[in-house]
Amino acid sequence: MRIAIFGKKIGEDFLPAFSSMVDKLRTCNIEIWVYKPFGDFLYDELKFSIEDVGIFTPKDDIRAKVDMVFSVGGDGTFLDSVMIVKDSGIPIVGINSGRLGFLANIAEDDIDTAIEEVFNGNYTIESRQVLKLESINGQFSEFSYALNDLTVQKSDHLSMITVHVYVNEQYLATYWADGLIIATPTGSTAYSLSAGGPIVTPGSDALLITPICPHNLTFRPVMVPFDNKIKLKVEGRSSNFLVSLDSRAEMFSSSDEFTVTKADFSISVLKLKGHDYYTTLRNKMMWGADKRN
Repeated sequence: MRIAIFGKKIGEDFLPAFSSMVDKLRTCNIEIWVYKPFGDFLYDELKFSIEDVGIFTPKDDIRAKVDMVFSVGGDGTFLDSVMIVKDSGIPIVGINSGRLGFLANIAEDDIDTAIEEVFNGNYTIESRQVLKLESINGQFSEFSYALNDLTVQKSDHLSMITVHVYVNEQYLATYWADGLIIATPTGSTAYSLSAGGPIVTPGSDALLITPICPHNLTFRPVMVPFDNKIKLKVEGRSSNFLVSLDSRAEMFSSSDEFTVTKADFSISVLKLKGHDYYTTLRNKMMWGADKRN
């Protein structure tokens, strides 16, 4: 088995667990590849070096060399790891180095057991739907997909933007707001949730349209079938506005029209037994944490 380790930064307090994880992988005779910027961080900041491993850079295509990707960090790191696997179907394993995450849901104390379960094949694979951005001027040409959400936001703090939304060429509404979120079920527990959107379980065939601080308080989040085509036209006092796909952002002009559709591939997320979505949801949302319960 060949595993790629992807990460950005970890805290010094997590280093012993990370070192133990590497040792455990070696014990299982697993071939290891390490993301070079992450390896450089470990050496420069934490004085930790991983010997006798393969190295890959942001420009390298690692998909033909590994069977799985271990994302070490939080949900943001997990989203960045999607850029590594792209449409290959390679499963991503979320190792959490801090607080509990929805995607990076394997905690520090469970790492050894998780590796044994992975090595023995005791896991399932969840397919997470992905959205695709198509723009006239070819923005996000490197990777125009998002696992969590697409967000349209104003580029300054002074005025709102106007977003005209069409679903399958039928006019839905015009939002005068700070922005608009188009979220997948996976992304329903991220920015969309903070903006008042509902929680949608993974696997649901739905896209969320969630306004950010709309001027008209009667606007509420709307769910549409995932295979619908959503077209957006943006106006505002500023000639530019910001569009983000997960953690990546680019500037658009008011003359740019773009559409959001369902991608023709999905992202594979590895799940261990006992790590079901509803358990993660209860823990993350702290449901039942009140001592009176």
